[in-house]
Amino acid sequence: MSPRPALVALDLHADPARWEMAGFRAGTDRLRIGTTDLVFLPGAASGLVGWTLAGAIPEGDGALAGVPTTAGTAASEAAAAHPNTVSAIDHIVLTTPDTARTFETLEAAGFELRRVRDAGSELRQGFFLFSDLILEVVGPPEPAPGTAEDPARLWGITLVADDLDAAARATGASEPRDAVQPGRRIAIVPKDAGLGTRVALMSPRS
Repeated sequence: MSPRPALVALDLHADPARWEMAGFRAGTDRLRIGTTDLVFLPGAASGLVGWTLAGAIPEGDGALAGVPTTAGTAASEAAAAHPNTVSAIDHIVLTTPDTARTFETLEAAGFELRRVRDAGSELRQGFFLFSDLILEVVGPPEPAPGTAEDPARLWGITLVADDLDAAARATGASEPRDAVQPGRRIAIVPKDAGLGTRVALMSPRS
């Protein structure tokens, strides 16, 4: 069996100072969470706009499923937990207008589709494995008219906090509540924290 792809880095339009205020050890241009770097891009825009992958085959236009993609080398070791106790990435979310197309593209690039979940008539979730985190692909069971050719987009990131209550306080997140995953809790970081993308915090897996 081939090794799973690794998420080397995520490109993010955000102010590193806002991440520092939320209890992360952020440099001027990046910070590492687990084995993945968040690379801060300048400018007024916000959001996750690209990724660096190891062990995945990008399409010919330098993108994968529509996401700008760079080939890189996986980190040899994980970073220490941040002062707010965040120690890893649990999963990232990729939204797509065409789940079947994106599932097929990711599988062709070297990802393994582990599970598909239909959450009602308008939402389908597919779960793929990176080397040490999950890629959750979210979209409609069938593409809406006129949207099938639109690219997939990186939507948000969920982080693992060794002490979820402490991390929620440090980031200004919501009161932790039970997560969908049995035995875990989740807290949502508000938009006004200024982290540049949607961020959630979860307690560790048992």
